[in-house]
Amino acid sequence: MATSLRSRSKPAGNARAAAREILLFGLLGAILVTAQLALSFLPNIELVSLFIIVYTLVLRGKAFYPVYIFVLAEGLIFGFGIWWISYLYIWAALAAAVLLMRKNESAIFWAIVSGIFGLLFGALCSIPYLFIGGAGAAAAYWVNGIPFDLLHCGGNALAAALLFRPSYKIMKRLYANEKP
Repeated sequence: MATSLRSRSKPAGNARAAAREILLFGLLGAILVTAQLALSFLPNIELVSLFIIVYTLVLRGKAFYPVYIFVLAEGLIFGFGIWWISYLYIWAALAAAVLLMRKNESAIFWAIVSGIFGLLFGALCSIPYLFIGGAGAAAAYWVNGIPFDLLHCGGNALAAALLFRPSYKIMKRLYANEKP
């Protein structure tokens, strides 16, 4: 007894939902790139951290898709240098940390987390230099960037304090409408 190809495939609704989700991940990745580029004239002031926090709270583990779309796009735009190696784990580490603390919906809590992430960003970026040039190179890279880490901390904390609640509310509403 022969069965048609159509009867063995997933229902059309599931394929459509999967396509919509792939499109959503692409758009969210593009938003991360656009947000980063739009504020690139300001030293270490960015909305990427806030958006990754919000994406992770709403999408959970699926947030890694737009995160890595962003990381790949950054490499394509700016080149795949040593800095890019750190992007492979830094943004994923933020998403993983958010997953561990996802029960908290306080804007102040996420402002503090985002600020701490900004403060630690340079230390996290220095890890590839540890393997390339040793502890001295990693320490020099990190210490040289401390003023920028302080800006990053303040910018992240302020952005999250002001924009977490509306961003989270919008993202929850948009993603709820995307689910089949």
